[in-house]
This record gives sequence, C-alpha cells and structure tokens, in this order.
Amino acid sequence: MTTTLRRALMGAVFLMTATAADAQAPARDPENTLFLDLRGGRVVIQLRPDLAPKHVEQVKALARRGFYDNTPFHRVIEGFMAQGGDPTGTGTGKSDLPNIQAEFSNRARFLRGTVGAARSQDPNSANSQFFIMFAPAPFLDNQYTIWGQVVQGMEHVDAIKRGDANRNGTVANPPDRIVRLRVAADVRE
Repeated sequence: MTTTLRRALMGAVFLMTATAADAQAPARDPENTLFLDLRGGRVVIQLRPDLAPKHVEQVKALARRGFYDNTPFHRVIEGFMAQGGDPTGTGTGKSDLPNIQAEFSNRARFLRGTVGAARSQDPNSANSQFFIMFAPAPFLDNQYTIWGQVVQGMEHVDAIKRGDANRNGTVANPPDRIVRLRVAADVRE
C-alpha cells in the first residue's frame, strides 16, 4: 500500500469516527443551556430541570432580565468554588423574586463544574446566588441544590480571580465580574 493511499484511508476513517462521535453526542436544548460570558471567554452551562425545575426557571427568568450582568464573583476560594449572583457584591444580596424551596437530589453529586444554588443556613433561602465547583465536594451532596453543569469553557471558570474565604477582591484589587448571562435560546449569533 502506498503512503498516499494509506494517508487517504486513515483520513477517511478519522472523518467517519468523528462524524459517528458527533452523532452520538446529545444535542443541547437551547432553552436549558446558559451562556455565561466572562472576561476570558464563554462558559456553557447545561441546566438540570430534571433535578431542580424551580431553580432552573428562576435562573432563566433572572438571566432574561439581565439581572446577572456585571455582578461580581464575591467569593472565590481556591480548590473549592466561585460564587456570584449577588448584585450588592456583599454575599447578602438577592433578586426581588421569592426565595426557592430546596430541591436536593440524591441522584447528583457536587463534582468539578457542578453549578449549585447558594443559600443561607435556611435550606429554603436560595434566590439568585450560585456557585461553580472547582473540585468535587461530597460534603455538599444533598445539602445544596444542583441546577446545572459546566459542559464547555471550564478553563474560564478556573481563571476567575481568587480571594479569601470571606470576600473576593478589594478596592485596589476588584473581583472579576460576570460580563453577561443569557439563555442560549435567546442568543442570535
């Protein structure tokens, strides 16, 4: 077999394999996909209405209002998570929508890229704040609601500026911010 023929056959096999793999990948539902734009690039979050339908609906409603745009990541802890969604940047702010009852699931775990609902000590106090995991945290399982999973762009989450355990950023070193958060179904690019 000549080198040219061997290369052509290998190329054809590669294309067939790539096409088969692409066909097997589940298509993303734009209505249940978020585009989280950060200074470094876009993060794609697959929403989990099967686990937390009330949380997913609230996050989509707030995203459609532009609520999350330009809000800071007010708490970012190395090896743990990045938390945002508070318009005040203090960790105590929320939207004008009602708080959401907990939707804990024993079918999902807090792994790298998992998106969960932040809350106070009251399990039914989630509102607008959320966090994205840098690493697994099994101690959060069945204690916090999981409403999404990063499926693309985790490198941009990894690049969010870190702070201390209580607050991220200062006047001299301000926190990173969400550029914008949109439901994919609403984005025309």
